[in-house]
Amino acid sequence: MAKIKSEAAYDVALKRIEYLEDFVDDDTPKNDANALELDMLIDLVEEYEAVHYPIGKPSLMETIKLRMYEMGLNLKGIAGLLGISVPKMSNIIHGKTEPSLSLTRSICQKLNISPEIALGM
Repeated sequence: MAKIKSEAAYDVALKRIEYLEDFVDDDTPKNDANALELDMLIDLVEEYEAVHYPIGKPSLMETIKLRMYEMGLNLKGIAGLLGISVPKMSNIIHGKTEPSLSLTRSICQKLNISPEIALGM
C-alpha cells in the first residue's frame, strides 16, 4: 500500500478526509466509494502520524494536573482529597518528590488514574 511521504501530502490527505466526512456516516454502506477512500486515507494518516507525531505516554504528574483541571480542584483541594499537605502535593506535581506506593495507590483510586500510568508503564 502507498504511504504518505511528505508533510504536503499529509496536509492534502487531511483536507480530503475532512471533505469525505461530509459524505460518509454510520449509515453509509461499507462498499461505498467515499467510505472506502475515507478508510484508506485514515489508515495512511494514522501511519504517518505514528512516525512523525508520536504521542508519548503521560506522566503521573501530567495526569494529576489534568484530573485537577477536570475536577475543578486547586492544589489545596487535591491535597485535601488525598489527605496530604499542600507542600508535599506541590513537590509531587512538580516532580521534586516521588509519591510513596500507598500514596500512589490512593492517587489512582481517588483520581481514577490507571495504575499503569502511575507506574510509568
